[in-house]
Amino acid sequence: MHSRSSLAADFRTLGVRPGEVVCLHASIRAVGAIAGGPDQIHLALKDALTRTGTLMMYASCPAHADEVGRGNLTADEEREILDKLPPFDAQTARSQRENGALVELFRTYPDSIVNDHIARFVVWGRQAGHLISEQPWDFALGHGSAFERFVALDGKILLLGCDHDNVTFLHYAEHMVDIPDKIIARFKVPVLEHRERVWREMAEVDTADKAHANWPDRFFAQIVDAHLTRTANRGALVGDARAYLVDARALLSDALEAMVRAAAGPRI
Repeated sequence: MHSRSSLAADFRTLGVRPGEVVCLHASIRAVGAIAGGPDQIHLALKDALTRTGTLMMYASCPAHADEVGRGNLTADEEREILDKLPPFDAQTARSQRENGALVELFRTYPDSIVNDHIARFVVWGRQAGHLISEQPWDFALGHGSAFERFVALDGKILLLGCDHDNVTFLHYAEHMVDIPDKIIARFKVPVLEHRERVWREMAEVDTADKAHANWPDRFFAQIVDAHLTRTANRGALVGDARAYLVDARALLSDALEAMVRAAAGPRI
């Protein structure tokens, strides 16, 4: 059974240093049994970062809050959601289930803060306020986003036993890459304005399906794994989980190159 102290030691062995800015993607199950429960994972990482460091995770929103208009629902389903769904409240809404259970534990823990946006980040530590200081309504994972400030702070991405195809940071690369024919998703989000629920239109480079018709299956995993190979990053165990600490700026560079190549190829 692992403990907070043993996990903190594993994070330090992996390369986590005091004062760093880390974006975490994690599988609780992969880490194994933990004395005190899964909250010990983010607490151990905070111990390794110290109060001079910063931790962030991507929470997003619960089901249906950003789905009306995407085309993945029937007309009847959309009508029911438009009629029944409450306005999105960044302070209380649960995290997107697909992002894993740890982000919701982190979101609800004391000293965590979130940005008031459907593209919602949870942050803690010295740079927390700076990371979520602003967020554009449209194309919220691109210019002006928390990810842009994360890169500017020389952030590190920590992959903890997770599926490498779920690295949300690569949606930032999709927003930033200069290629033609990006797929733009337009949808509606329920928000509270003047004490009334309104459905506000929003746009993004499509994060729900594909940002470009040429993206192959599991494209993000291909990008991440190629980057790990190129940088000879073999990772280390944190608990029972294989973990990798990745320089965000370097991964972004490799991702942009891979996306340009894929976009220029024959249409899949």
